Amino acid sequence: MKKYGRTFHLPISPGNSSDDKVMSSLDGLTVEDLIVTEKMDGENTTIHAHGSYARSPDSRYHPSRDWLKAFAAGISHQLSEGERIIGENLYARHSVVYDALPSYFLGFAWIIGDEVQAWDTTLARFEELGIQQVPTIYRGRYRPGLFEDLARKLDLNRQEGFVARIADAFPESEMPNRIGKYVRAGHVQSNIHWMKSELVPNDLAEN
Repeated sequence: MKKYGRTFHLPISPGNSSDDKVMSSLDGLTVEDLIVTEKMDGENTTIHAHGSYARSPDSRYHPSRDWLKAFAAGISHQLSEGERIIGENLYARHSVVYDALPSYFLGFAWIIGDEVQAWDTTLARFEELGIQQVPTIYRGRYRPGLFEDLARKLDLNRQEGFVARIADAFPESEMPNRIGKYVRAGHVQSNIHWMKSELVPNDLAEN
């Protein structure tokens, strides 16, 4: 089991704290095919051939993970050794309230061995497994001012931020250069961690 790497903040991200990492350069994102997805306010979760775990493989039990473990049980047997699906467990409400989620698990990465797979093949794998993806808010060429423009379009009452990555595959070791996040200022709205608060589920979209 391997922990998913840390996503560094984009230089313009106002939501970084003292223990967060910030990208030193945007050079690794200045590509012709850039993917920008909504950053969902959930718990980073990995699904693998033998089950699932939240961010750290030694994470303790929490009732918000029961739904995810059941969901993962229907997928894990289809995964090979060394294959990981990374996404957000959105069952529990954190700071953002979701009232129309397509699923309590939204995927954003597919990793085989030590390589983050290309975006298009990732989406194809998600479709095979019945996994919903995080919303895509932009796809296209990088240009100066792009991230500032996308930040201005965010609904800060309903969106935590966004994540930018190259569409091509890249080694996990290149994550600090090939993927970056923008997080709204003052994202955490409570002094009490969500795991220590009353469990309030988010809502799914009506079929």
